[in-house]
Amino acid sequence: MTIRVLVADDQDLVRTGLAMILDAQPGIEVVAQAADGLEAVALARRQRPDVCLVDIRMPGLDGIAVTRELAGPGVQDPIPIVVITTFDLDEYVYGALKAGARGFLLKDAGPDLLVQALQAAANGDALIAPKITARLLAAFAAPSTPPQPLDPLTTREEEVLLATAAGRTNAEIATDLHISLSTVKTHLTSLMLKIGARNRVELAIWTYETNRIRP
Repeated sequence: MTIRVLVADDQDLVRTGLAMILDAQPGIEVVAQAADGLEAVALARRQRPDVCLVDIRMPGLDGIAVTRELAGPGVQDPIPIVVITTFDLDEYVYGALKAGARGFLLKDAGPDLLVQALQAAANGDALIAPKITARLLAAFAAPSTPPQPLDPLTTREEEVLLATAAGRTNAEIATDLHISLSTVKTHLTSLMLKIGARNRVELAIWTYETNRIRP
């Protein structure tokens, strides 16, 4: 199945380069390009891409606002958002994740990681770039008291939670813990219900907010 992508970036060279890289990948088609946040929201609502790849810093509406408009709490039929940024310590990225983004990448991410992130978002999952996960989430975790789980986490759920926060994929978690892929997905679903998280990115944020893991 071809994943239809909207690319939003205010820098022409970056936007065009990302579009060219993605169009060259099997199973990826760039269906729209936007030069600012307002255009991104309008095009996304009209074109209904499978995923939007959105720069964090744009005129009109920034990446956080775009994410909130297209995928935030209360949005009916949200469009998956992957945020991309130049800076590996950027407080705006944390804000975008809280607004509903399904992942984030640095602009120097290679084609493989870029495609993985888009595929994860299109499939209802999320990809956290491992090399910046710990520093970013730990540095910009919200100061408020995080919610407590509805029911205590099991030992296996704790293991899956820590692996998720470390940026491991479902397949890698299954291999590491010697369990099936379907069992990993079952644990993730249970964790989201207990914690009130919408996706694995929010699970990772909660892990850092509750001091279960440190950079």
